[in-house]
Amino acid sequence: MKRVITITREFGSGGRTIAKELANRLGWEYYDYSLIAKIAAQSGYAPEYIERHGEDITSWNMWNMGFFSLSDSLFLAQRKVILDLAEKGNCVIVGRCADYILEDRTDVLNVFIYADEAWKKDRIKTIYGENEKDFDRRFKEKNKKRASYYKYYTGHSWGRAWYYDLCLKTSSLGIEETVNILQSVIVS
Repeated sequence: MKRVITITREFGSGGRTIAKELANRLGWEYYDYSLIAKIAAQSGYAPEYIERHGEDITSWNMWNMGFFSLSDSLFLAQRKVILDLAEKGNCVIVGRCADYILEDRTDVLNVFIYADEAWKKDRIKTIYGENEKDFDRRFKEKNKKRASYYKYYTGHSWGRAWYYDLCLKTSSLGIEETVNILQSVIVS
């Protein structure tokens, strides 16, 4: 039986919305931005710093007191928080390499959410009110940072199907149907 769902997602694909709705339907805990407060408590870093740099390896050359970079320290704190949450079970965790951190557990369903670029562009413009120029910049920046961070800490290529149990294309399925599919996998 699956007790933890990890959602890895492309920017604009609806992954966060799907995760939140799925957790709500299942009556499970939902962890995305709320992870920031838990990581802050674990690491001692300010929540604002974690929000800005929590999935960013650009500070890798800024060494602190140990032989770990700031990014490494954040990743270790994040890893501990994710492992603790998985022990409690019945939760949906968005991003932050949770699929990799929990890869050895049999009670985890790892999901990758993706979509066609035009669909993501339309969704981002509608939800975030961004124009085409802003979209191109944010889209490339967000997904590039996610891919780099994931590669740095996991050694895997972000978004490759074989690292996930399910890969769902929201531009074909829609948000609601994607949630329905995930819910049926969990409750069956």
